[in-house]
Parts: sequence; C-alpha cells; structure tokens
Amino acid sequence: MGKLKSTKVAIVTGVSRRIGIGAAIARALAEAGTTVFTTYYRPYDAGMVWGSKDSEAESILDELREMGVQASGVEADLADPAVPAWLIEQVRQTFGPIDILVNNATHDEEAVLEEMDADCLDRHYAVNVRGTLLLCREFARVHDGRPGGRIINMTSGNSFTPMPGNLPYAATKGAIESATLALSAALAPKKITVNAVDPGATDTGWMSDELRQELVEKTPLGRIGSPLDATRLIRFLASDEGEWITGQIIRSRGGL
Repeated sequence: MGKLKSTKVAIVTGVSRRIGIGAAIARALAEAGTTVFTTYYRPYDAGMVWGSKDSEAESILDELREMGVQASGVEADLADPAVPAWLIEQVRQTFGPIDILVNNATHDEEAVLEEMDADCLDRHYAVNVRGTLLLCREFARVHDGRPGGRIINMTSGNSFTPMPGNLPYAATKGAIESATLALSAALAPKKITVNAVDPGATDTGWMSDELRQELVEKTPLGRIGSPLDATRLIRFLASDEGEWITGQIIRSRGGL
C-alpha cells in the first residue's frame, strides 16, 4: 500500500453510489489516513440506468468517518463554470490546504453520430473537459508548492476500443488524455504530478448479464474489473511513492 501522510487532504468528485468507482477511491484514500472531501450530483444519477438513493452520498461519508478520518462533501454540478472555484474554497475552509485532486465525475450519454447534436456535445464538454480543467486550474492556483501535490484524472479505453455509440464521451476523454500530458509539464514547477487512469470495463451496476459474460470471455485474466482494481493504482499514484510518475495514461484493464 502506498503511504499517505495522515495530514493530506483529497478531493474526489463523483462519489454518489456505494458500488461506484468514486466511492471506492474515497475508501482507498481513507484507508491510508487521508482526509476526504467528496462531490456528488444526484440529478445526473437519477437519469441513468443505475439510479441513486437520496441518502447514498451521505452514507458513504458516514462510512469514511467510521474509518477514522475526517470526511465531508457537497452536491455540485460541475457543468456550472462557477462551481470549481467555489468548490476549492469550500474544501479549504473545511479542511485547509488541499494535496490531492481526483477528477472522477463524468457525464456519459449514449449518442451515435446520427443522433448527436450540439446540446449533447456541450453537456459532455461542460463536465468532462471544462469542469475538469477548471478544477485543475483552481487546485493549482491555491497549491502552495509543497511536495506531494497530485492530480489524477479518470479516462477511458476509447484509444484501444472504438466507442461508436458514445462518441461525445469518447471525444471528451481523448481531450483529457491530451490535457493530462500538458498539465504534467505546466504544473511540475509547483511539485504537482498529473496522471490519468483508465479503469477499463468496471462492474459498477451498469452492465447487462450478456455484456458481463462477453467481457469475461474476452479479458485475458478471465474476470470483470472491480472498482478496487483501479483504486489501488490511484492510491499508489496519490502516495509519496508515486512522486516520480507524471504525465502518464495508465491502463488498469486486466489485459483487455
């Protein structure tokens, strides 16, 4: 396990479902003694196939506190360009200086080329690109330059596997991969590393039985990815042992 100093403070966006990757990231950081601040946006989950219970985001925070760390969170629509600066200030007022930013929140709608329109593209861009980059900017702005600054972006496998049914999502994740490399150079003088993690096909309640079986048969390691698989990697990147890794797109895909 990567060693995180107990005084570190992390923001993890998109933590609204107990079986989601965001919740697993928050738990992994809490296990290492990190103070955790989460965001969630229940209106988005309500429109998705998996849904979300009204109290689920708060129950995750309760779970983190039971692990012995400080934890807090807010509902935040990252499509609002004013939210990133507001969020960073909320975290600073609650817990002080911020060390780690995990950009896990995403917007994803199925949209083939023939059905794609400007509004659909804008909805994806607003959260996946603009919201993420503004959060990175605000995090870097207030970071005091001490060693240990970490930005970890979540990406996808669209550079390996075509996603014709999710074109706007694929395009915005491609932008994040390019931005990760540029940010790693821009923020190195402030002692902030910037990496992206592709968790692969992860079972968080959205897969049909047919798709799950198909992926099991295709994956060389013979199983579906779980949220824990990617979060172990994220915890390492956030730790002191990850200080020499920056500008990387790391695939946690079980060989698929």
